[in-house]
Amino acid sequence: MAVTKIKPIKSTLSKALDYIQNPDKTDGKMLVSSFGCSFETADIEFGFTLSQALDKGNNLAHHLIQSFEPGEVDYQTAHEIGRQLADAVTKGQHEYVLTTHIDKGHVHNHIIFCAVNFVDRRKYNSNKRTYYGIRNMSDKLCREHNLSVVVPGKGSKGKSYAEYQAEKTGTSWKEKLKIAVDTIIPQVSDFEELLRRLEAAGYEIKQGKYISCRAPGQERFTRLKTLGADYTEEALTERIKGRRTRTAKAPRTEKKGVSLLIDIENSIKAQESQGYEQWAKIHNLKQAAKTMNFLTENRIEQYADLTAKIAEIAAENEQAADTLKAVETRLADMAVLIKNITTYQKTKPAYDAYRKAKNKEKYRAEHESNIILYEAAAKALRAAQIGGKLPNVAALQTEYAKLQEQKEALYANYGKLKKQVKEYGVIKQNIDSILRLNKEPERGKETERG
Repeated sequence: MAVTKIKPIKSTLSKALDYIQNPDKTDGKMLVSSFGCSFETADIEFGFTLSQALDKGNNLAHHLIQSFEPGEVDYQTAHEIGRQLADAVTKGQHEYVLTTHIDKGHVHNHIIFCAVNFVDRRKYNSNKRTYYGIRNMSDKLCREHNLSVVVPGKGSKGKSYAEYQAEKTGTSWKEKLKIAVDTIIPQVSDFEELLRRLEAAGYEIKQGKYISCRAPGQERFTRLKTLGADYTEEALTERIKGRRTRTAKAPRTEKKGVSLLIDIENSIKAQESQGYEQWAKIHNLKQAAKTMNFLTENRIEQYADLTAKIAEIAAENEQAADTLKAVETRLADMAVLIKNITTYQKTKPAYDAYRKAKNKEKYRAEHESNIILYEAAAKALRAAQIGGKLPNVAALQTEYAKLQEQKEALYANYGKLKKQVKEYGVIKQNIDSILRLNKEPERGKETERG
């Protein structure tokens, strides 16, 4: 993952844009790109949008920096991640310039975007909520590219990012460690393997009189024994042994005509099973009851029915995401097209007068901004002309509004499907835990017999 920070630009916008486009830092400007404007004339195009603002406030632009772990990402990948982050932050409504600097020990992106959007001319509100939205999106993009975590420096004012995440999810470092331990216990055969699995999950282990663990981003180690009576070394060893001797058997997934509800009920009734008792301590009987209610309400009788339903919802979710992305891309393209047509129309009189002027050099010097804006808009619109005519702005705005409504509906549906994917995933995990569908205990018994 990457460290991000954002700050406003209240003056010297041109200097800030020049700095991030420095050829010595951007591989001869090979790592410079833009959206909604040309990076060569971005300051002028930003200024034109700002001049039409309903309430621009005191900021001309916002400067977002995204820094990566040294040596773990190539330049092009870093630039692509920066582009995806910029698109997510500006939502296809703000001009921006993106550059990737490669002159230091760590690759980092600079994104400068206009403080006012060019769709409804409203200002961007930069606050804690939007900042954490940026952090979350940056983290998501980096996870998708298998990048590691870069922990923000210690001693910074306010809450750390890790502390914010813990507060947001209601999960402290201790609770996260407990969840990690509880999840791993059914999969291991002894205490040492538990520690190895925790290390594989990213925890740093410190052994001494007491075993301590530290998660990525955590400042201090946590002693296992401070998690509660069930997490001392002795208690964990007993829990592991209890899980390994559980007698409840899992049904084969290829069985036909056997109800999942009956299988779960049989497992619940197996009170004499030490393994079940240990499971109950970890997951609580309420989880089993909720799982049974869910299966009943959704009329799921076979394990194969459950996996088929999960696959179906996952496919629907992926299709919804693709459709939503296509609509968002179309909206961004239309917003830029409307912006360029509007700019073209507003600056055309100045350009026409320039062409007729007797002293073109003097006229251009006096109206340089408008002439540059016209030329940039005309260049961008050449591909959009149909039969020598530009699309009608009013018609485009009507289509844009309809697409925006479609996007909101798609987003709501996508959110619903995403929630279902998570919900079904939890149910499957519960069933796998109850019925012990993993075959590791059975393999262990075969080894003992041998």
